[in-house]
Amino acid sequence: MKILHLTLKKKWFDDILYGGKDEEYREIKEYWIKRLIAHNYTHVKFTNGYGDCRPSFVRELNSINRGPGLVKWGAPESKAVFILKLGRISDIRNLEAA
Repeated sequence: MKILHLTLKKKWFDDILYGGKDEEYREIKEYWIKRLIAHNYTHVKFTNGYGDCRPSFVRELNSINRGPGLVKWGAPESKAVFILKLGRISDIRNLEAA
């Protein structure tokens, strides 16, 4: 299992965990090209905040594509992004800290 670690604001963390959001977006920039394309990630670990007791969960990473995302899910208008398509949720931790 190869895990990509991403820290999210509470709104997006909750939307991915509870609200049916099954995509996460990242800008197409050199940083994300190197980080996403060169690795064969199988899962994404999402955290909210920083520190040892921060809430987190893991989701399967089904695919990484480029294209327009949904604005309601945080994608910029009229701009292509990396689209991380997410699968099943597992390994939920520290939600009481949220």
